[in-house]
Amino acid sequence: MDVLAHALWTTAAASAARRKLVRPIHLGWAAFWGVFPDVFSFAIPAVVRVWWYATGTTKSLMPDAHSPQRFQFVWQLYHCSHSLLVFAAVFALVWIIARRPVLEMLGWALHILIDIPTHQGIFAIHFLWPLSSYGFQGIRWENRCR
Repeated sequence: MDVLAHALWTTAAASAARRKLVRPIHLGWAAFWGVFPDVFSFAIPAVVRVWWYATGTTKSLMPDAHSPQRFQFVWQLYHCSHSLLVFAAVFALVWIIARRPVLEMLGWALHILIDIPTHQGIFAIHFLWPLSSYGFQGIRWENRCR
């Protein structure tokens, strides 16, 4: 799912939860956490590519599979940020530090739960990473149902 759709889904979910709870939920932070896994995974290499292009290290903004500047580390970032286990650990740590659950962070979990059935191939979500590299072969979200 694209980043904008994740922001909209998490904002809608946070808005619905905000009406049911007595504690306020900040929609902006919920949207941030809803897009966090993709931004964490892909913003770093995008910034590096732009820097390389601006400094003349590369002649194109598009990645080249034959160049030595390959971004294999991106997959580790992707698996880490799309793991329910990593999310749970970070959520628990933040809960301990803040002495309350930071409900806006549930946007991150929603992102992962949306991606599990809607990604396949190299983008299949390894939601149990680092304990398992199993990736559910979902239905690509951009395909229309027939």
